[in-house]
Amino acid sequence: MKLRFLGATGTVTGSRYLLSDEKHRLLVDCGMYQGVKTLRRRNWAEFPVKPSTINAVVLTHAHIDHSGYLPALVKNGFKGKIYCTKATHDLCKVLLPDAGFLQEEDAKYAYRKKFSKHEKPEPLFTEKDAWEALKHFESLHYHEPFEPVKGMEVTFTPAGHILGSSCVHVHHKESDRIVVFSGDVGRQNDVIMRAPEPLKEADVLICESTYGDRRHAETDPEKELAEIITRTAGRGGIVLIPAFAVGRAQMLLYVIHKIMGEGQIPKLPVFLNSPMAIKATEIFCKHNKEHKLSTAQCELIDNSTKFVRTVEESIALDAVRYPCVIISASGMASGGRVLHHLKTLLPNERNSIVFAGFQAPGTRGDALVNGAESVKIHGEYWPVRADVFNLDSLSAHGDYEEILEWLGQGELKPEKVFVTHGEMLASDVMRKRICERFGWDVEVPELFEEVEL
Repeated sequence: MKLRFLGATGTVTGSRYLLSDEKHRLLVDCGMYQGVKTLRRRNWAEFPVKPSTINAVVLTHAHIDHSGYLPALVKNGFKGKIYCTKATHDLCKVLLPDAGFLQEEDAKYAYRKKFSKHEKPEPLFTEKDAWEALKHFESLHYHEPFEPVKGMEVTFTPAGHILGSSCVHVHHKESDRIVVFSGDVGRQNDVIMRAPEPLKEADVLICESTYGDRRHAETDPEKELAEIITRTAGRGGIVLIPAFAVGRAQMLLYVIHKIMGEGQIPKLPVFLNSPMAIKATEIFCKHNKEHKLSTAQCELIDNSTKFVRTVEESIALDAVRYPCVIISASGMASGGRVLHHLKTLLPNERNSIVFAGFQAPGTRGDALVNGAESVKIHGEYWPVRADVFNLDSLSAHGDYEEILEWLGQGELKPEKVFVTHGEMLASDVMRKRICERFGWDVEVPELFEEVEL
């Protein structure tokens, strides 16, 4: 059996791993690249393996950097099935068509405004392509074994990152070896998600390292957020929170309504301006066994939030000049409706922009939290006069200490560990920490490297 690393090496995006033996090819995750232009260009390159030769795909979770390339994979010849958990399937029904729609809209906008180098910009895939890819999906429950390809039995266990997120356990029957992909690992004490389930066994482990070189701040995120909102509202400003539509948007809504109910912040309108996040919030309430919130708490989010559904409503929201909180996707300000809000709000010092988690290098979010004086949006540079914050204690990723704690909770004694899904320094530091803590054989692979398992 061989493992080839087709993405998420030296970066936190583009997760793609190919497991193969003499007869079959199984792709674990099929993500898009995000961040700096050199990474985004990889989305347009020919897929490293001919899609028609891949027998099946298994997803760890629904986030676009793990699932977003699927419509292109199907468009380019993949014929097999795509397996995931029930909640991941529900979320992909929202995220993938929305991603296709946004790409089409961005291409049209670039054409109208003439800021693309291409005479007629084209999307990587369309909304129609996404719906076509969804026809290939088949969903299962956690701990329900299945064979996506003959001779490879797969099981999902909860990873605690977002709804439906899982560790993928692959038992290769011929060699009797178990390969485990961590996917993105959640927090030990997340505000709303349950902790990741400990791993029982693995001969080979592929482990993420998003926060491999840092700890989350030991601050009270509720108190920090309350102070920012109160201070901004006091000077007549607007708080804009770019947030991932799945997971962070729902957590932020819960926290904001909680601190508002407790009197920590003034009563303000709270807008959720992301059709994708609105649908994801509904799915969040449906899969209530996967998170900590009660039905009543989910209803509080629904009843107390002003959902901005149409383009017309979004444009009208841009004209608002009274204190309020706006949550809008995407979480790294790499696309979506949040860009239009940033153009309106960044130039005004009364406003505040609050990021809530990891910002990949090269994204607007990364530039803003690192003090950029201006950022480029839709072909123009916009001055940054608003206050900018990054409450990384609200991240959905476990930091290195949390992941080490998680790895130590089970009975693992892997022969080999590969550290991926992190910037180069983060992955290498994580490699050292795992080796020092457990004495395991740990390596950071390179892009397109293939190893014999």
